[in-house]
Amino acid sequence: MAVEQRMMKALKGETLSPPPIWMMRQAGRYLPEYRAKRLEAGSFLDLCYSPDFAVEVTLQPIRRYGFDASILFSDILVVPHALGRDLRFEEGRGPLMTPIQENEIGGLTTTGFHDRLAPVYETVGRLREELPQETTLLGFCGAPWTVATYMIAGKGTPDQAPARLFSYRHPEAFAKLIDLLADVSADYLIHQIDKGADAVQIFDSWSGVLDEASFAAFCEAPVRKMVERIKRKHPGVPIIGFPKGAGSRYERYRENTGVDVLALDWSVPLSTAARLQKEGAVQGNLDPMRLVAGGKALEEGIDRILQALGGGPFIFNLGHGVTPETPVDHVAAMVAQVRGA
Repeated sequence: MAVEQRMMKALKGETLSPPPIWMMRQAGRYLPEYRAKRLEAGSFLDLCYSPDFAVEVTLQPIRRYGFDASILFSDILVVPHALGRDLRFEEGRGPLMTPIQENEIGGLTTTGFHDRLAPVYETVGRLREELPQETTLLGFCGAPWTVATYMIAGKGTPDQAPARLFSYRHPEAFAKLIDLLADVSADYLIHQIDKGADAVQIFDSWSGVLDEASFAAFCEAPVRKMVERIKRKHPGVPIIGFPKGAGSRYERYRENTGVDVLALDWSVPLSTAARLQKEGAVQGNLDPMRLVAGGKALEEGIDRILQALGGGPFIFNLGHGVTPETPVDHVAAMVAQVRGA
């Protein structure tokens, strides 16, 4: 890094005013230029696996808003896809896979895993060359639990009951699946760092549906394994953990996993966020619907977050991904307000 990046300073515990800002899913359907590229690519997976397209859509929000961080454009389900599972995306239904059966888990193989993901690694390398030097490049993956839920149900479900039930009925097979996903996901992030990612984020989008024992076993333990594996190879690279919906379990998640930074969903009280901030940097946590609404709802939401968290190590972000119906002008207004323009 020839230029000292503001995002990296905050990730490593510095307090900055104004704080760095980026958005989860910032390359997405709310942008007209993204929609044009998505149409040109032909399918969502073609968009993910074509470095030309993936680099372009990753750069689009940086050109438009000048965010402090850029996150690789891809999908969390490229990991099971690279393990040989089928995957397709249907409009209005999201990702669809053939549900994995208990007797299939032992047959999953890592042979060819990184070869299948070579286009993603190429995208990372090209992004680091093409991004402004001051812009942090984030790699990412889905956490083992969240990825496993899609592999078992074959789709997203309201409370991921199929995966929860599977874990109770077939504990040995499920533990084997989680363990494999932890290993390959850590290696996937290591390869992204090798290619130029400055930091990485682990998305556990479905952690909030688990009971206490399952949260410890399926969310915290495998992420700790991943963090230890990554840190052995890249000890100085910050790791952001996002256990969406974790509630009171956020309090010990950083300690129990070893992640450097906590990304907070919008339901986390700001008083709790300020307490968590005393242990290290936090990221978040504007309700994405405030960004859709704009106006007073947006302004007040931003003000409250900045007042509560602006005095410590902090990255401004949403509490989950930006939604397709978000007006582009509202995003510009948010960036301007956070930066004090």
